[in-house]
Amino acid sequence: MTTIRHRSVRLGDVDVFYREAGDPEAPVLLLLHGFPTSSQQFVRLMRRLAGRWRLIAPDLPGFGQTVTPEGFTFTFDRLADVVGEFVDALELRRYALYVFDFGAPTGLRLAVSRPSEVTALITQNGNAYVEGLGPAMPDFASMTDEIEARRGFTEILAPEQIKGQYTEGARDPETIDPTNYLLDQYFLGLPGRTEAMLDLLWDYRNNPPVYPKFQAWLRETRPPVLAVWGRNDPFFIPAGAEAFRNDVPSAEVHFFDTGHFALEEDVEPISELIDRFLAAHH
Repeated sequence: MTTIRHRSVRLGDVDVFYREAGDPEAPVLLLLHGFPTSSQQFVRLMRRLAGRWRLIAPDLPGFGQTVTPEGFTFTFDRLADVVGEFVDALELRRYALYVFDFGAPTGLRLAVSRPSEVTALITQNGNAYVEGLGPAMPDFASMTDEIEARRGFTEILAPEQIKGQYTEGARDPETIDPTNYLLDQYFLGLPGRTEAMLDLLWDYRNNPPVYPKFQAWLRETRPPVLAVWGRNDPFFIPAGAEAFRNDVPSAEVHFFDTGHFALEEDVEPISELIDRFLAAHH
């Protein structure tokens, strides 16, 4: 049985919780989760990949067991800064990057600022193109009233909405372990978490304007890219996966008949693709 270690590192006034598995001397895969979850979403994937790779999965500020101080600024720029500090604290000089949902604008900001460190990109419903924004995404371009927008975002945090993130588009919702979204609901219910989520959801409107920077990084550095995508995701649609080939023509794109949380139903084939992909590029 693969051992997953549960650790934390103090970065100024932020305590970052993270999970780690695999040989400390093996090539690193840094896994960045999305909304509304935590590094918990990667546990089954980590158990499958730890034989050849060093897997490191932090909880982003505002999520899971990472602790932030009162007054912390919840923006994607700030999340990327913390992940950069985390990478430095763990002395990660080179690493492949796995991004999902909120982890994509966070991780790709990191890649833009540190182009020499990222050896490969794995994107699982992690968007970097306007074409990838699905019908369930808010119309950020039309948002001008922050108070009204935040009122609307509150609905996204309702228990049924959190559950729907996992079950909508799934082949068989009965195979989705309820513990996962119930755990998300628990962490989102901690003091200060609602405001943190509303801040990040409001700040999300600043992500599409920086997509060109992400795309420029892809064009200029041409990292190996693997896109593994739940094709039934209402938030980030298949066009977003296919668009990676615009900037990295060699990008591998694979679709699975599932929803946003593709690992819930397809962790086995996705882990096999990742293992082969990393082996080919290390």
